[in-house]
Amino acid sequence: MKPIRILVALLALAATPLFADSYVVDKAHSEATFRIRHMMSKVSGKFDDFTGTITLDPKNATASSVDFTIKSASIDTGFEGRDKHLRSADFFDVEKFPTITFKSSSVKKTAKKNVYNVTGILTMHGVSKAVTLPVEFLGFQKDPQGNEKAGFNITTLLDRKDYGINWNRVLDGGGALLSDDVSIDISIEATKAK
Repeated sequence: MKPIRILVALLALAATPLFADSYVVDKAHSEATFRIRHMMSKVSGKFDDFTGTITLDPKNATASSVDFTIKSASIDTGFEGRDKHLRSADFFDVEKFPTITFKSSSVKKTAKKNVYNVTGILTMHGVSKAVTLPVEFLGFQKDPQGNEKAGFNITTLLDRKDYGINWNRVLDGGGALLSDDVSIDISIEATKAK
């Protein structure tokens, strides 16, 4: 083997945690929800179709990583007319941008117990931006079937205009129909891959 190939192989090995475990998001026990202000109230919704893999190094949490994908067409606010509008070019433009993705680049401890700052690239509506998400690790547990589980929760605020989702209406009495800020709450139960 040529020296350069040996060096590349060693670098790849060094970048991969030797004792990392892979966990797959359990969709039946996880959810990706959001809330946005509409005039005076707050309207909530969710995405029904998502996948994700979390690579965990139990001895070194900062060597862990996250890869998460949401199908944007799976948006569900409980009203078909509104969901159809949200899937249109006014909002998510799901025909053109079928997925929302997050891929981590670093994991760092915070002062809060079991809370980590997970930095990575969030891509939505064709716009990719670096974001840092506060991820709370909820622990490990075995389910009744003996599967090893891990739990996580992410609560954050995103400005939809950062991703080119700009549609709005000015109200006669002043102000806008929708807020720019969207509250995001993602709760994950993941199963250790066998």
